[in-house]
Amino acid sequence: MNRFVLDASVAVAWCFEDENSTRADRILELFTTASAIVPAIWPVEVGNALLVGERRKRIKPAEVSQSLGLLCRLDIRVLAGEPRADVEDLIALARAEKLSVYDAAYLLLAMREGVPLATMDRTLEHSARRIGVQVL
Repeated sequence: MNRFVLDASVAVAWCFEDENSTRADRILELFTTASAIVPAIWPVEVGNALLVGERRKRIKPAEVSQSLGLLCRLDIRVLAGEPRADVEDLIALARAEKLSVYDAAYLLLAMREGVPLATMDRTLEHSARRIGVQVL
């Protein structure tokens, strides 16, 4: 495997002490031999999680900057698609799998690119496995 889809839930786990896990650490180690691709929503989701965490006093502003520095050093490529076609496909997938459109964006990207999905979200993981997408 040389590429995988990185769900924001994994990136956020690296940023918050209380969310880190062995599974998240194993995914981080994949960057020694692989790169990640993410949908266009990823930077917004990660940024929002960091800001909300800061506002709730779970992370300090300096730690937000450190987290962003870590993420920027990783080989993560943001992929954008055709907005109208993507939204229709995302809604259909989200409807069929009972996911949010945000989560469907990660699943659809993994399906289209034929690569595994790295997620900490159990609902998204179950949907991915149900439709035949490999989960890391």
